[in-house]
Amino acid sequence: MKGRELSHHFVGKRKAVEFSKPRYVGERDDTDLLRKKIIDMPYTEWKKVGFSKGTLHYMKQNARSEKPFTLNAHVRERLENGNNEVSVNG
Repeated sequence: MKGRELSHHFVGKRKAVEFSKPRYVGERDDTDLLRKKIIDMPYTEWKKVGFSKGTLHYMKQNARSEKPFTLNAHVRERLENGNNEVSVNG
């Protein structure tokens, strides 16, 4: 983003360039409760909701790692609102 601002300054589209750090606040999906819910999710229940086994496999890999992760909106919605659709063993 700062590179674009600098290039706009050079070509005359922008008068001034600000070199301070940008404030980026991203919304994170990876709460501890959500991680536990994904890890405890059985494949059979996940398939009943209509998703593939591979989707859950990669979600479980992301949930087990220490790195932050995000979910697609439709997947997150089914996980959050699907308490009556998806039963989690545990």
